[in-house]
Amino acid sequence: MADLPSAAPAVSLTEAGQRLRWAVLLTALILVAEVAGGILANSLALLSDAGHLFTDIAALGLSLFAVRQVQRPSDRRMTFGYHRVGILVALFNAVTLVGITAAIFWGAAQRFGDPPEVEGGLTLAVAVVGLIVNGVVMALLWGEQRANLTLRSAFLHVIGDALGSLAVIVSGAVILATGWFWFDPATSVFIGLIIAFGAWSILREGLSVLVEAAPAGLNVDEMAAALARVPGVRDVHDLHVWSIAPGLRALSCHVRMDDRPISEGDRILGRVNELLAARFAIAHSTIQMETAECDPEALCCSVPPVGRRG
Repeated sequence: MADLPSAAPAVSLTEAGQRLRWAVLLTALILVAEVAGGILANSLALLSDAGHLFTDIAALGLSLFAVRQVQRPSDRRMTFGYHRVGILVALFNAVTLVGITAAIFWGAAQRFGDPPEVEGGLTLAVAVVGLIVNGVVMALLWGEQRANLTLRSAFLHVIGDALGSLAVIVSGAVILATGWFWFDPATSVFIGLIIAFGAWSILREGLSVLVEAAPAGLNVDEMAAALARVPGVRDVHDLHVWSIAPGLRALSCHVRMDDRPISEGDRILGRVNELLAARFAIAHSTIQMETAECDPEALCCSVPPVGRRG
């Protein structure tokens, strides 16, 4: 059985935690500014962005917690370690995004009928400050989010808010130039759509990991055919491949070969594991070597439940 590797982020998880702490602090400062500005300017777009910022803080804080959990070693109770904590946090972040989107749409619907007067200048100024700070937070998280779904879910919160700030800037400018107060709730709807898109992508990937679907982008038939071409391998069956966490793939299968010495079987197993790691990015595998005939159509065998006896 190949060794279980640790997650492989772009930078160390310790550094990721430090950057997340700065991200939480900066986001909290923007939240205070946008709540005050939204109330004073009577801007739903600004308050919508502030509502998203509140979920940003929760998302970043939970991501910080998850990063610390992932660093905990595996033990007899959690034999795969704590990688799935990050998936649960990512899914929670996505659900909060859905909730805040619904709240934004509801508020916008209430305002479209009778748009209240909005102070465009103040809205514009606060949104500019928010966009600048969001840019700093995005820069802090850029490297980490590419290799970690938990951090990517938090990063999408920040991207959504940066785009929201940009939309609020446009809204403030339009209101100043034209007096179209309806543009404020329209902008909040645009922000909500951005948030909803990010939430869906996180939900889809997180649920795929939880139901142990084959990793995205991995062609199972192609992998099975490549394994069958390894010298000494007759066929592959009872194949299961899944993600412990995004970027951390695992595989189990049965490999049939001719009856031969154990030392030769060990060399064949080494070639199989080298292929899995180099071509399919699978570093954790459990492979059963056997010589018995099997059903050639049974590539992916069903796994029936087994009840406890006694």
